[in-house]
Amino acid sequence: MNTQSNPSHATETPVWFITGCSTGFGQELAKQAIERGYRTVVTARDLTKLRGLIASDHVLVLKLDVTQPDQVAAAVRAAEARFGGIDVLVNNAGIGYFAAIEEGDAAEVRKMFDVNVFGLTGMAQAVLPGMRKRRHGCIVNLSSLAGLRGMPALGQYNATKFAVEGLSEALRREVEPLGIQVMVVNPSGFQTDWAGRSANESEHPIEDYSATAGKVRLAVRASSGKQPGDPVRAVQAIIKAVASGKPPHHLLLGNDAFEGAMAKLNELRQEFTVAEAVARGADFPKEMA
Repeated sequence: MNTQSNPSHATETPVWFITGCSTGFGQELAKQAIERGYRTVVTARDLTKLRGLIASDHVLVLKLDVTQPDQVAAAVRAAEARFGGIDVLVNNAGIGYFAAIEEGDAAEVRKMFDVNVFGLTGMAQAVLPGMRKRRHGCIVNLSSLAGLRGMPALGQYNATKFAVEGLSEALRREVEPLGIQVMVVNPSGFQTDWAGRSANESEHPIEDYSATAGKVRLAVRASSGKQPGDPVRAVQAIIKAVASGKPPHHLLLGNDAFEGAMAKLNELRQEFTVAEAVARGADFPKEMA
């Protein structure tokens, strides 16, 4: 990572603050960051699930529920007090929910937004004062292919990840002039047990959606543990991108992510081009402007 604008960190290893480290990408990110000698803040709601990620001189382990503002503020203060600042925030904590839109339970959907959107936003807000002061930092937001393409049974989850996409794009335009980078990570299916571990589903399925949302829900559940994506390689790609000093705005991970994203681009281009005359015709005529 480029540290030229931050002399106090020039001779030190970067500080990574990672949310949701008890499983999946978060756990693998913490493991690899520690192995590289990075000063690492490892956080989780349940510290008993950290599987060997133990506190040391360069590892700070903190209990953190990103939906609790007091815990967020306290965790960031503790990290800055221990290490002097945070170089990289990885907003990895997230949950899923399977339901057709009509089937969705309002409480489950709000819970998912609290974690995936408001929790992520709160973390960014908490680290930004320090990053702005040092004119240095990188925020990595874990999105998904579901942040680029809608899919039956994942509509409300899509909504949280589409929100992450829009928020990240705006944030990037706000903070890049201040020396702070923002990267969105878009994985497809990886062997992180996300579907079996952190994704509830509707308790009231509707038969009319069995061929759409129901079919997808069953397929995703059945594929858990068999996805083509390798979390180790994915995390290596994330760390490499950040360490390059010029991370991409979007980091697609997995063949399905690349192919799905390109298909979405092609669909949008075709649809927009067909309706170009209608779009352009909605303005006042130029002679009236």
